[in-house]
Parts: sequence; structure tokens; C-alpha cells
Amino acid sequence: MSHFMTPARRCLLVVGTLATLAGCTSGTSDLRDWVAAEKAKKGAPIPPLPVIQTFETFAYNDQSKRDPFSPSTAEMQQSSTASGPRPDENRPKQPLEMFSLDSLKMVGTVGAGKSTEALVKDPGGVIHRVHMNEYMGQSYGRVTGVADDHIDLVELVPNGTGGWMERQASIALGEK
Repeated sequence: MSHFMTPARRCLLVVGTLATLAGCTSGTSDLRDWVAAEKAKKGAPIPPLPVIQTFETFAYNDQSKRDPFSPSTAEMQQSSTASGPRPDENRPKQPLEMFSLDSLKMVGTVGAGKSTEALVKDPGGVIHRVHMNEYMGQSYGRVTGVADDHIDLVELVPNGTGGWMERQASIALGEK
């Protein structure tokens, strides 16, 4: 059995292709008539655009009235005298603080008991040893606990009034 076509088969294939193409070109006059008729039809009228109401602007120049988009004096005083937690800006940043917690993966632990260290892989593939009271994540996350299957952290996040609040977070051991 040969993989090449015989001249008779090749000729038959060419004739069949030409006959098929010839059949596609005839009989399109009814299609052209229908397209012309559709183009000649008048479309439905488009409703006019709605009238846009204009609103009068108001400038907050009166000092007796408070600007609703700025914090009140009570909120300003509360945020300036807030006795809540604050990030330590004088502390040098640790290597894992430049990554978001979502991008860090716990890959294991080393040691036992209170000397347990977590092994954390950063997005670049570098594995770091993490101890208690070290920092990681971009929200001042301090490690408060290292277990065999997770790391517990306390993050400091803005509370919206100029102060800070603590938020619990954790990183679970990734699947192998």
C-alpha cells in the first residue's frame, strides 16, 4: 500500500474540489436582494437622550461649618492622643517584611519545644528560618507562635482614624 496518491485519484480530487467551489458561487442573487431590501428599510427612531440635571456646587468657605470630607476636631484629637499600639519605626526592617503574607509559604519546622523554628519560603524561592518575635509581612506582623503546622502572627493595621489596631493572622503549612 503506497502513501502517495495515484494520478487518477489526484485528478479526481482536483475535479471534485473545483465542482464544489463552482457550486458555491452561483445562486447568491437572492441573498444580495435580501441584503439590499434590509438596508433599504427604515430603522426604529432612537429616543432622545435624557436631560442631565445640573447641581449647584457648594464651597465650604464658612469656617463655622465643618467640611464633611475631613476629620472632625474630636477625631483629630483622638488620633493624635491615641494610646493604642504603634509600629516601631526605629526598628530595622527584617528580610521577610518586604513580602505580603499571602506570598510567603511555610514549608516546615526545625527543632522542638520553645526552640522550634519555622521554615518559610519567600516568592524568590529562598527559605528563611523564623523565630518567635521576628517580623514578617508588610503590616508589621510579629511572630507570636510557631507550631508544627502553622505560624501565628499579630499584625498592626491602620484603624481609619489615624491610629493602629492589632489583627491576628497565621500562615499554615503548605501542601507537599
